[in-house]
Order: sequence, then C-alpha cells, then structure tokens
Amino acid sequence: MPYFGAMKIAIINGPNLNLLGKRETDVYGSRSFDVFFGELQARHPDVTLHYFQSNIEGELVSELQRVGFDHDGIILNPAAYTHTSVAIGDAVAAITAPVVEVHISNVHAREDFRKFSHVSAKAAGSIFGLGLEGYALALQWLKGRSA
Repeated sequence: MPYFGAMKIAIINGPNLNLLGKRETDVYGSRSFDVFFGELQARHPDVTLHYFQSNIEGELVSELQRVGFDHDGIILNPAAYTHTSVAIGDAVAAITAPVVEVHISNVHAREDFRKFSHVSAKAAGSIFGLGLEGYALALQWLKGRSA
C-alpha cells in the first residue's frame, strides 16, 4: 500500500505488448508484462504505479492526456506506433509530466524503419535494448529526478 504523497508513475504500453512472454521470445523474452509489473511494484513500494496497455493509437493518446498533468512521470513504450504516430509524439509534447521512452529491443539494430521515432525528441530521455529492465531504469531515473 503506497503511503500518502507517494510518487505517481504511469507505464503506458502500445500494440502487441500484451503478448509479452508469448510473442518472439527471442527478441522480447519469456516473461509476461503482468509478472514483470508485479516485480516492479515489489521493488518500488514507495511509488504508486499505474499500468495501461492498448493496441489502439487513439486510446494511447487519450491515456497520455489523462495522466500527463497529474502524474510525476510516464514510462512510455509506444511499440510500433513509435515510428508512425505523429499524434502520440504530439501528445508527449503537450503534457507536463516527463516521459521516458522505453523499448525492450534495440530498435537501432533492427529494420531501418524502426530507427525513426516520433517520440524521442519530445521525451525527457529514451532507453533501448535493455529488455524489461529498461522500465526499471526509467523508473529509477524518474524517482531521482524528483528527489
């Protein structure tokens, strides 16, 4: 149970990340995000974590707008929308909460189209290729930022 005044951090995941642990385990690993999220909560009991995942671009934009003015930070993995969604990039630019862009795989070591992000230039920072631990590193950075 978080204590009064705990930091509020949202984790927002885009399309196909609901299939972690099942899809392309050689790229994304064999752990589901639900299992990892429970582990992350246990590692950071001083933070109120909120998790949202959608395969729908507009729902991701709406969630960024919903939490982007009252949370202390957002960890965002827009997944494939990273490379195609001007709307998600614009939503990141419009909100006040700092956003850390996270990608489980190293997108720069993959197909050429994955090397461009509509989010990176508008995010406080980006983490690529460190697996699920990238989320933990983003959370640690957000915690240190507010200290």
